[in-house]
Amino acid sequence: MEARDFLRPSDWFKDSSGPRYVQLRRRLEDGIRSGVLEPNALLPSEREMAEITDFSRVTIRKAMQELVHEGIVEQRQGSGSFVRAQPPRLEQSLSQLTSFSEDMKRRGLTTASKWLERGVFMPSPDEMVAVGLSADAQVSRIYRLRQADGQPLALERASLPRDILPNPTDVEGSLYAFLGRTGARPVRAIQRISAVNLDTREAGLLDLPEGAAGLSIQRLSYLQSGRVAELTQSLYRGDAYDFVAELRISN
Repeated sequence: MEARDFLRPSDWFKDSSGPRYVQLRRRLEDGIRSGVLEPNALLPSEREMAEITDFSRVTIRKAMQELVHEGIVEQRQGSGSFVRAQPPRLEQSLSQLTSFSEDMKRRGLTTASKWLERGVFMPSPDEMVAVGLSADAQVSRIYRLRQADGQPLALERASLPRDILPNPTDVEGSLYAFLGRTGARPVRAIQRISAVNLDTREAGLLDLPEGAAGLSIQRLSYLQSGRVAELTQSLYRGDAYDFVAELRISN
């Protein structure tokens, strides 16, 4: 079905179903999610949509602005409005301590990283408290953009005591796989998850509009001895992740 046919209001518009721009936005969302409007497809222009629907251009513009803000539609200067390709929707268990690379490999996805920071530094106050470092100690820090099948999914910053990770440049792929080879892989962790809106730089790295929804995850990971091995602060795309936990009734 062509976009023009899909947008003809006789099939979906009702006077009793709310504002016109809301109904148009929902119709476009339905078309994108059902695959009628395919990823990277060029959408009709504002003028064309007004002709198809007999709505005002102000109504069209308001519906499109909401879709752009939600990261569903992308406006390219001089080219028009396009359906934004969406990352795969992933369910992440909260009951297992695994790495990003392990999670993606289990799903059959190919991972890649873009390094944003990697080296040995003086610790920040937060790192000193969380990891248990003295003011004159050093911390190994890695910060990278994590991708799966070419789609940016997360920003991940890990801080570790230098005796656990002496040389951060030795890490090429999975941090946990590397620590497993050195006998320092964490065995348990405590995570805190909160909803955030991405700032300009974070959104740009994750290929999302500024202010888009994200999930902030702070993890403290522990060795078998009980020592804190790692502080990880990550930002995940809110449109790509569902975190799932199994709950049991208390005795």
